[in-house]
Amino acid sequence: MNYRTGGLLAAALLVTACGGGGGGNTTTPASGTTTNSTPVVSSTVADQSGNVGYEFSIDLAGTFSDPDNDTLTITTDFGGNARGLSLSGTVISGVPDSSGDVTITATATDPDGASISDTFTVSVTIDQSAIATVFGGSIDLENLDDFSGQPVPNYITKVNDGGNPITNAGATLGRVLFYDTSLSTTGTVSCASCHVQSLGFSDAGVVSTGVEGGQTGRHSMRLINTMFADETDFFWDERAPSHEAQESQPIQDHNEMGFSGQNGRPDLDTLIAQMEATEYYEELFRFVFLDPEITEQRIQLALAQFTKSIQSFDSRYDTGRAQVNNDDVDFPNFTADENAGKTLFMDNPNQGGAGCDRCHRTPEFDIAPNSNQNGIFRVAGSTTEFDLTNERSPSLRDLVGPGGSSNGPFMHDGSLATLRDVIDHYDDIQEPTSEPPLSDFLNTLDNRLIQNGNPQNLNLTENEKDQLEAFLLTLTGVSIYTDEKLSDPF
Repeated sequence: MNYRTGGLLAAALLVTACGGGGGGNTTTPASGTTTNSTPVVSSTVADQSGNVGYEFSIDLAGTFSDPDNDTLTITTDFGGNARGLSLSGTVISGVPDSSGDVTITATATDPDGASISDTFTVSVTIDQSAIATVFGGSIDLENLDDFSGQPVPNYITKVNDGGNPITNAGATLGRVLFYDTSLSTTGTVSCASCHVQSLGFSDAGVVSTGVEGGQTGRHSMRLINTMFADETDFFWDERAPSHEAQESQPIQDHNEMGFSGQNGRPDLDTLIAQMEATEYYEELFRFVFLDPEITEQRIQLALAQFTKSIQSFDSRYDTGRAQVNNDDVDFPNFTADENAGKTLFMDNPNQGGAGCDRCHRTPEFDIAPNSNQNGIFRVAGSTTEFDLTNERSPSLRDLVGPGGSSNGPFMHDGSLATLRDVIDHYDDIQEPTSEPPLSDFLNTLDNRLIQNGNPQNLNLTENEKDQLEAFLLTLTGVSIYTDEKLSDPF
């Protein structure tokens, strides 16, 4: 559209001699130098349009010419943000990675340094027509919710993104996947069916109900601060080696979301084909990954980014912790009982405490990676079957909701209904009276829960139990229960 010239200005030098008087005159022949002509714009480039995730290409070969037939070198300036575009030879191409204008100045230079430029604009937009139809204003790819920039207190040091950090685009796709019931064989169950926002992303049931009445084998974990931990394995029995590996297992579980490929059920490939035929997924995957391909790994990456963004750091504990240098001193915003309960939590049993911090480490309250089973050994809903493989737990943050009610029952088998039940269990861990064999139980019980060869008995007083419970209640946050960006977008 706009062009300018530059480089060398060439001129011819004329020398003449004039005679005077009555004599004749002579002229010294002109001695000229070769003139270099500046390249010219043969055809201005019109402004262009492109879409995020779609291939863009334009050839500048016919844009410039040189009157001297010199070979021209083409260079480009993308104005500070190329948005995924680049120049190769005379072709500008690439897959735009973000919306907005790219102001491109293309310059042709001849061997003598003379040059001319042409400037044009590529306007990049986002195709989200299906998204607008399905989600209305709850999702706008031009104005993404801020998942990646949530404030994290400076005393939180365990940040484990597993090489898959939160992005606003990825977490937005993950949010849709998390709440979409079409990811189940019956179209009735989603991740959110078992991980309810109002319950700290847990479930009120002992176990959760999946497709066609199927039930999970364990209670649904709270999904609070999953990224802020040293432990990298997931599920109660740690069978998933990463956050990402965990994400697609419920989708393929026969009892949960049903795409198991077993007993006549469709498999994950069937689901992916179904998703590829869904317009809003074509738009979302193209926006996030810059092409519309849907794979299990991409589903895992997006879901993990969303669940990592469920972050709770606005509790009364956090208010107090921000005012002191460490957890060992009294918090100024705590009551005397809450501070006493914090001390019980932090101190080891040989110091008169409950020793909770040995496994559930402050200030993240994440589980120690080397933990073993905790003395709760029954299979959910059974009084005879046992399971000694449960070595993982969620963070102790948001054990209860803002109103003080439990966010569902506790432990892998959902056998403990209240916080007091949990405290009573750790105060006096009971040995099995039948199966499992006592030797198996003791060999798998976490050694921090063993005293003199027997399960621990702390002998806490009722007042100490009240104080410990008062402290645990301070770990409940506020915003995760109502945060719109964590809610159902459908």
